[in-house]
Amino acid sequence: MTNNDIRSFRIEIPQADIDDLHDRLARTRWTDELSGTGWERGVPTSYLKELAGYWVEKFDWRAQEAALNAYPQFITTIDGQNVHFLHIRSAAENATPLLLIHGWPSSVADFLDLIGPLTDPKAHGGDDAPSFHLVIPSLPGHGFSGPITEAGWNDGRIAAALAELMARLGYDRYGVQGGDHGAFIGPRLGRVDSEHVLGVHANALVTFPTGDPADMAALTAAEKQRLGAMQKFQDDGSAYMKLKGSRPNTIAQLLADSPTGQLGWIIEKFKEWIDQSHELPEQAIDRDRLLTEVSIYWFTDTARSVANLYYERFHDAAMFAPKPKGTVPTGVAVFKDGDYAIRRFAEKAHNITHWSEFYAGGHFPALEVPDLLIGDIREFFASVAR
Repeated sequence: MTNNDIRSFRIEIPQADIDDLHDRLARTRWTDELSGTGWERGVPTSYLKELAGYWVEKFDWRAQEAALNAYPQFITTIDGQNVHFLHIRSAAENATPLLLIHGWPSSVADFLDLIGPLTDPKAHGGDDAPSFHLVIPSLPGHGFSGPITEAGWNDGRIAAALAELMARLGYDRYGVQGGDHGAFIGPRLGRVDSEHVLGVHANALVTFPTGDPADMAALTAAEKQRLGAMQKFQDDGSAYMKLKGSRPNTIAQLLADSPTGQLGWIIEKFKEWIDQSHELPEQAIDRDRLLTEVSIYWFTDTARSVANLYYERFHDAAMFAPKPKGTVPTGVAVFKDGDYAIRRFAEKAHNITHWSEFYAGGHFPALEVPDLLIGDIREFFASVAR
């Protein structure tokens, strides 16, 4: 065996780990609840207590494990780091290789509802739709890739590792789709591997004001509202990011020791970032799928590595340094909530060839509105010459 070998992988969480999770949840020391308050101060204890009870009594990890294991999974070592991935090939001869990149607090489980329609469109009502070979990695340091073993795993290094993964799989030309972390890493891949990336599709793309007064004056009412929402997020919703970006080890220890803490930390973001026409996270995303995401982070003990990515990003001099405009065709899907992208700003940094805005969905479209995301992926990559 060499370091370049690709090995078969199967998720098999030891029963002892499941028993330990249940024991820890049962022994949670619950905080009290301030009368007359709700989600504006964070996750209410009453809600978290009920959800933790469901996690112990009704959530079936083995069923979720089997659903993931229904797809071919592999692991390989790149730049000294294990990289786990699902690899599902389409039966169509002209299928396009497509790399799907998750963010936080997400995982490969985000994309389960996309696999069938993208790899086998005819079986899912898309007779004339394009087909894709899917590569769905757990980001280095996340999920079943396991914890990172050294510092320096920033967006650029992850992008290089994913480019190597696609080369190792024999894909000379491939597309990329991603949101959240994937919306940073996807365009970065388009820059570091432009000879092989045929197009990048992103949701939750982060765009920043250019500083040009003409650009600001030309903003539409909808764009001004989106910019205001982004400012509100920075002022009142980004504490998690600042903590992970500055003191990752501190928050990691808290999350690694308490599954209830991990549950609250993650479920708060699902609540705040889903389509806000829903009052509770499980009204937008199946409750068992939500707990699958949380369980993956818990069972893989990746809290430190997950927090570390924010630290690396915030301390990467190259991350926000001026750079030439990207040349790879880029498509952007903007969903109703938790999505702040503005086209005139995006066009300063990316070669925007496709732009869609949807009046439903939030930060997790693969989980909330998979049909909308699937349709936009198909439309964009159909427009990109191979």
